[in-house]
Amino acid sequence: MTQSSTTLRVAIQMDPMAAIDINGDSTFALALEAQARGHRLWHYLAQDLVFRDGRVTAKAHPLSVRREAGHHFSFGAPETIDLGSDVEVVLMRQDPPFDMAYITATHLLDHIHPKTLVVNDPTEVRNAPEKLFVTRFPELMPPTLITLDRAAIAAFRAEWGDIIVKPLYGNGGAGVFHIAPGDENLNALLEMFAQRSREPVMVQRYLPEIRQGDKRVILIDGKAAGAVNRVPAAGEARSNMHIGGRPEKTPLTARDLEICEAIGPILREKGLLFVGIDVIGDWLTEINVTSPTGIQEIDRFDGVCLEADLWNAIEAKL
Repeated sequence: MTQSSTTLRVAIQMDPMAAIDINGDSTFALALEAQARGHRLWHYLAQDLVFRDGRVTAKAHPLSVRREAGHHFSFGAPETIDLGSDVEVVLMRQDPPFDMAYITATHLLDHIHPKTLVVNDPTEVRNAPEKLFVTRFPELMPPTLITLDRAAIAAFRAEWGDIIVKPLYGNGGAGVFHIAPGDENLNALLEMFAQRSREPVMVQRYLPEIRQGDKRVILIDGKAAGAVNRVPAAGEARSNMHIGGRPEKTPLTARDLEICEAIGPILREKGLLFVGIDVIGDWLTEINVTSPTGIQEIDRFDGVCLEADLWNAIEAKL
């Protein structure tokens, strides 16, 4: 923790406080660090945003936090705050899905940024859905197909044999399927996706390196800050920790740093201050800009304080 010389007013747009895991939630760590620096905090939900007459307001609760299981936060009486004038920083930290409600929230926050610093820049968050933004770096990705065309998917599978199929706008590993050679469920799976959504699907070559883990690398203002490896549970192709993935200490490899150096300048240029990327083996698979997680695990494994590094970066922007 670094004591700030200036008291900031900080509004946190996130999910309900009661449901968070205080030992894993990155937003909770950011709130603790902000409070330790003397910053004033408010909490509100995305659905509490109101646009009227050119102003963006939210019904928000003054917030205090503490690392006490079952008693980790307190709310003051709700009050309506003007996000364009009553606060200096808004942390946009609600979890996906990246749906039209999420996109609408970015449009509303566009009205206050950059006069009020929104982390991350709402325009760039809207332009960077995690499974699409990564396609700007094809040389870093595994073989990838995005389409609804059944023939194109069949041809891709014929070429690579072992594939992963996933929804473009899902999160947390939901709807991710491993289709091994000889698996007869692909057509039924595509029919199910088509019934649920008009969106294309993402198909990628299966990376057997996933058995050794899916590495989450945190970048702060475009610079690699640390990493944690997430190892899938037995019989599982997904490594997300809330579905049984096991976090492990891991170094930043030369390949990790090469990937970060390739994408970092673009992240910095776009005002994407807090980013989490996913790396399997030598391949970049996702760039997460909505509500990245992993800083508490990295803190514990590496003896660092990434939330302090991030607040240093935020305060430098101001």
